[in-house]
Amino acid sequence: MVELSGVSLSYADKSKGKVSALRRIDARFEEGNFYAIIGPSGCGKTSLLKIIAALISPSEGNVSAGTRELNGIRAQTSVIFQDYGLLPWKTVRANAELPLRIKGRITHDGRQKVQALLAEFGLDSFAACYPSQLSGGMKQRLAIVRSLASSPELLLMDEPFSSLDSLTREDAQDFLLSVRHEHRLTIIMITHSIEEAVYLADAVYVMNGVNPGSITERITISRDENAPRASFRGDPRFHEYCGVLRQACRPLSRKGD
Repeated sequence: MVELSGVSLSYADKSKGKVSALRRIDARFEEGNFYAIIGPSGCGKTSLLKIIAALISPSEGNVSAGTRELNGIRAQTSVIFQDYGLLPWKTVRANAELPLRIKGRITHDGRQKVQALLAEFGLDSFAACYPSQLSGGMKQRLAIVRSLASSPELLLMDEPFSSLDSLTREDAQDFLLSVRHEHRLTIIMITHSIEEAVYLADAVYVMNGVNPGSITERITISRDENAPRASFRGDPRFHEYCGVLRQACRPLSRKGD
């Protein structure tokens, strides 16, 4: 679905001069899989996600989606940022319809699709409410509804569950897995939680370094797909993968200490 080759990012800062944010990122994200990107704050995870979404262009390197170059990704990609990006002055329904309105696709069929998504996600009875009237979990579901309204093939998520309490977060993780299955999505998600990355992802990219950050490791997660996903948290392999990722996430200067 998406391939990055030699991607670097630099920008000018008034106080620091030229800042190198990312250095020679190589990564491959295959269709239908769930990927997590983890790493310390400041290593460039969000910048990398913005490059994949074609919101910013890399200083060097190439991003491709199949045979389509960077700009071709926009038509098939939706992004959910950490604060969800909901417009507080618009109702739940209006927020959900926003991608269609921006693209000039507010039609009867479009509204029917949004209504069906709101019902699927348990938000149809809140359609006339405003984001301030929703719980954290409901805001997160609304952000997903809005993303699905434009029928994406690729869903990018930046710390989507960071504001949720631990119990709600686990429910949200399972809900996201069901959404991925029902809507056949490829997902790339940034998270600071090692446990979340191991639970959700088929493969995890580890980033390290600050100004610039780089990908230092890719770890494939193997699990019994015939067993309920919730049982994986109690599987010895779950804890083994968590240990491997904790080691991989240690600052490069400390590896081998």
